[in-house]
Amino acid sequence: MIRPILILDRTHTALDGDVLEHFALDELLGRHTGEGGPAVCHFWRHAGSFVMGSRDSRLPQTRTAVRALHASGIDAVVRHSGGAAVPLDAGVINVSLILPILESIHRQNFRQDFQRMVSLIQRAVMQACRAAGAEEAEVAAGEIEGAFCPGDYDLSVGGRKFCGIAQRRQRKALIIQAFVIVEGSGSARARLVRSFYDTAAAGADPGQYPLVIPEYTASLEELTGIGSGKAGIARFIEGVKQVIRAENTEQVMNADAVELILADKARIKETAAKLRQRYELP
Repeated sequence: MIRPILILDRTHTALDGDVLEHFALDELLGRHTGEGGPAVCHFWRHAGSFVMGSRDSRLPQTRTAVRALHASGIDAVVRHSGGAAVPLDAGVINVSLILPILESIHRQNFRQDFQRMVSLIQRAVMQACRAAGAEEAEVAAGEIEGAFCPGDYDLSVGGRKFCGIAQRRQRKALIIQAFVIVEGSGSARARLVRSFYDTAAAGADPGQYPLVIPEYTASLEELTGIGSGKAGIARFIEGVKQVIRAENTEQVMNADAVELILADKARIKETAAKLRQRYELP
């Protein structure tokens, strides 16, 4: 039986602070889910951050590129899930699906969890378009060469990427993380990533980093009729929630324990500090 999913919307919390605390919370929630707690759909966003993949951290001039980001007021960290560099700001909604690992299923097809996130975002965009009275956009899955953080499960409209998906596996839980560019300029964000690689990858083999072409990335605001600014963001988030609610066939239990994790800010900060130390630049 598929467990019901608890909706945890933290997009209205402060956008500053340590971006790794969001990843730390995912880690703690994953442990709770793996021990029998509810599955969770966690929404969050963060301003002024640049999140690198582990491969990015090993490029020849990454430290120089990070210093340039810091000089621009942008924090730069290395994340523990897969993928490459992603810039985060208030117009990027991060969606984490935190699910228990069902061993018998995962031995057969470990990619099905990526597919579950793909389906969730596709249906959420459809719901958001309907809410805005706009034509439903056709969201395709598959790598978009030239987009930043390319992968097999890129989501795009008309050949332009707006969403990337990565996965983090714990012993008993799985965390599927998607970044969704909802509003603003996708190409402007891609130019920031391109600038990072222009510096960080100096002297590196071209196969070690993505060649970013700014025009291949866009936001849902640019690609669909969901609307701009806060209205578009609200429609997308509500679209995800509608899909989750439709899948929940029973009341979500054990939510109190999740509230206790959220309240334990010291534990979240401690976990974030451990992540920063473990995945610090070489």
